[in-house]
Amino acid sequence: MSRDIVAEIRDLAARAAELAKQAGADDAEALARDGSEMSARVRLGEPELVKEAQSRALGLRVFVDRRSAVTYTSDFSESSLATFVRDSVALARLAEPDELNVLPDVDDLAREFPDLDLWDESVLGIDAATALKWCIAGEKAAQGTDPRVTNSEGAQFSRTAGAVAFATTAGFAAGYRGTYASYYVEPVCDDEGGKKRNGYWWTAARFMDKLEPWEQVGVESARRTVAKLGSRKVDTCEVPVVFDPEAGRGLLGALFGVANGSAWYRKSSYLIGREGQLVASPLVTLIDDPLLPRAPGSRPFDGDGLTSRRNVLVEDGVLRTVLCDVYSARKLGRRSTGSAGRGVGGTPGPTTTNFIMQPGTSKAADIVKGLERGLYVTDMMGFGFNPVTGDFSRGAGGFWIEKGEKTFPVSEVTVSANFDDLWKGIDAVGDDLDMRSSTACPTFRVSKMTIGGR
Repeated sequence: MSRDIVAEIRDLAARAAELAKQAGADDAEALARDGSEMSARVRLGEPELVKEAQSRALGLRVFVDRRSAVTYTSDFSESSLATFVRDSVALARLAEPDELNVLPDVDDLAREFPDLDLWDESVLGIDAATALKWCIAGEKAAQGTDPRVTNSEGAQFSRTAGAVAFATTAGFAAGYRGTYASYYVEPVCDDEGGKKRNGYWWTAARFMDKLEPWEQVGVESARRTVAKLGSRKVDTCEVPVVFDPEAGRGLLGALFGVANGSAWYRKSSYLIGREGQLVASPLVTLIDDPLLPRAPGSRPFDGDGLTSRRNVLVEDGVLRTVLCDVYSARKLGRRSTGSAGRGVGGTPGPTTTNFIMQPGTSKAADIVKGLERGLYVTDMMGFGFNPVTGDFSRGAGGFWIEKGEKTFPVSEVTVSANFDDLWKGIDAVGDDLDMRSSTACPTFRVSKMTIGGR
């Protein structure tokens, strides 16, 4: 995928927006995406899946008399595009009016586009045959690590390469491209009573040279799976809980769900009205930074065409701002934080980019050693969060802690607390920030949560 593709889809988006204006729209904006992907998976040493696909799509949002419509197409012939645009304008005329249905202010649109180094040409060079060899190597390493690994859910390598462009009738037109590759291995062990225990490990990055070696991923996946053998429940109790980076990301995602403009104007957040107040432990600082070079969620502009910027949501435990796109910001009487995200066939909404809990100074091992008893959580499942009240309860698995040591694996329990108390109760933050995904955190400890068990 060359840089010319970016220019090509940028021109396509600008053309569609202009056609909408000619068809009677007051204004319009268009989002175009072009991408390719390849996935290869093996199970028990045999190829199970090879998939390659390429796609291009265009999404259009038109405004007519403060009414709007969102449509999309993958047919770009001149006649089809003209018909598509006319139909979109006609559809907008049937919608209910909304005084906020106008383009962003011209002065707010991005004018400079930093090079965030998001493209690795070598990602495109990985063919299916090579990917299958890597998958076989990782799965074999997992099976050879411990004889208790008796089965496998497989190993998979995936790569994507894509370009995105956005244009509006206000004169904005820009685009960028990026790559991403991921790899995982998922072994299975037999436990007592015929139970199956499966675990996994994975690696991912925009650049191939940042991926962990395949065999190393396989060995770690086996280690994590074998460690679950003999898992059992514990008695219901109230103890400190340590979240490893894999499990902790879920808590960050839930917090964003109540710290964005859409949730606030819909009155579906327990944080409403608490800017400037303590909402978490002073050890907690949360940022959203789309300008980190090579990071998974980085981008030079947002889904409204505004300049990407670093936002601090929580600083030393104090809520500083919530993430807004243009529409939710207008609903709240404030300005966008440059945080709009959108799909080709959807309207903009607040989203995160690189949403990060800043690392602390504690070693992850020391966070566990400091406990007389508690739970170390490695997995969470299910949904149990009320954004209005903050009540939180989810299924969990991990390891029981006694006298500063992980003693035995735990499964089929729940961890629960009011979310406000959970975040305020964080009393240790590790230095092991994990940036494989766009939502990232280090190990951290909550001083007290209820464990629902036997």
